[in-house]
Amino acid sequence: MSSGSLSSSTSLRYDTISFLSDYGLGDEFVGVVKSVIRSISPDAAVLDITHDIAPHDVRAGGLSLARSAQYLNPGVVLGVVDPGAATERRNVAIEVGDGASILVGPDNGLFAAAVALVGGATSAVELTNSVLHLETPGGDHPLDAGRDIYAPVAAHLCNGVPLDEFGPAVDPGLLVPGVLPVSEFEGDALVAEVLWIDRFGNVQLNIGADDITGLPEHLRIEYAGGGRSLAKVKAFDAIGPGAVGLLVDSYGLMALAVQRGSAATELALHPGDAIKLVPAEGGPGTTTSVSLSARPESPAETSPAANSPAEGSTDA
Repeated sequence: MSSGSLSSSTSLRYDTISFLSDYGLGDEFVGVVKSVIRSISPDAAVLDITHDIAPHDVRAGGLSLARSAQYLNPGVVLGVVDPGAATERRNVAIEVGDGASILVGPDNGLFAAAVALVGGATSAVELTNSVLHLETPGGDHPLDAGRDIYAPVAAHLCNGVPLDEFGPAVDPGLLVPGVLPVSEFEGDALVAEVLWIDRFGNVQLNIGADDITGLPEHLRIEYAGGGRSLAKVKAFDAIGPGAVGLLVDSYGLMALAVQRGSAATELALHPGDAIKLVPAEGGPGTTTSVSLSARPESPAETSPAANSPAEGSTDA
């Protein structure tokens, strides 16, 4: 989603719509939205960012858009994660880069992080012009704004309809902000939060590489389920068997990983969980000493019967 500048005085035509939602693929919702777009703007290409955002999870949708923003083709971004559908929350179109891209969806914080990452909004409008919407079954407050408002608006934008025809201007500074956690130091501990877990089980944290420069080389993670030593690595396969790695992920944030497995499962972590990075006592691979002794023999084990394997048994 480019932040480059284009002249806002020119009626723009967009040929790409990048589409994110919490619709999933089990129902017809995604296909219907794409069909609505095609019926209005048949030459527009619709690219799927993801439709696997957890239902109603505006935070996860916003983080996904933020991770994607710098890689999206300039054009229209259609976002539908809308638990407040049919309420008084606004439907908006937000322009960035003086018209390089326009984000269409609910004013609920979904776009806040992505907009900030590309330099902020240059203008915004509320989508009140029903002439440019579909007729809504059952009244003026659609339960599926993605189909009835956002899809036709996105398509009309591709056809060159000027932004100000969709409704009155909105002060970009009054758009609903996104709420993202901020890491902080408590003594020698860096307190952070799990932002995202990808399909491989890698655990992205709200920490950049620069945030850990003041920490020692050997670290330990502490969390509600316990604690583990961490190995700083640069590649997933550099993590040793049984170890937990800390590395810079493909988005530039610190992430927890294990070799060819799921760190989220290994550590029982979920998005939103709090963690601490603390100096590891004793350096890397700190262990706790344990003593092993022979198990006392029971009377049954010294009997002749115990020395003869029973049918179906196996050697221990």
